[in-house]
Amino acid sequence: MAEFPPIAHVAITVSDLQRSTRWYRALLASEPVLDEDETSGGFHHTLFALANGQLFGLHAHPGRARPVAFDEHRPGLDHVSFTCRDRTELESWCHRLDDLDIQHGGIVDAHYGSGVQFRDPDNIQLEFFSPPR
Repeated sequence: MAEFPPIAHVAITVSDLQRSTRWYRALLASEPVLDEDETSGGFHHTLFALANGQLFGLHAHPGRARPVAFDEHRPGLDHVSFTCRDRTELESWCHRLDDLDIQHGGIVDAHYGSGVQFRDPDNIQLEFFSPPR
């Protein structure tokens, strides 16, 4: 059996694609690499390139969206976590969140590593995570 492949991309559904694209553009300090309106297929998506060839996508489903807030306690996505090399990089991301006025819970240390959690405009839980030293 071959080694299990790494994640190629993550795509989240957002309620307002323009608002979320602006927010993620600021957080990632980059422009989307793809903005494709597939309304004939029922969705519009925007993709950002991350390190190591990974993609992070925002999806909108015009006319089909349900007006419910994200809740990690329901079945489905709990959170998306982005890897930091070490605590120094984790601290730099905390400063970046502060610079962008994005509320976060500060760095939380545990035996399995350290992380800082924050939420996007749709309340989707995101995290920067560093493995233990």
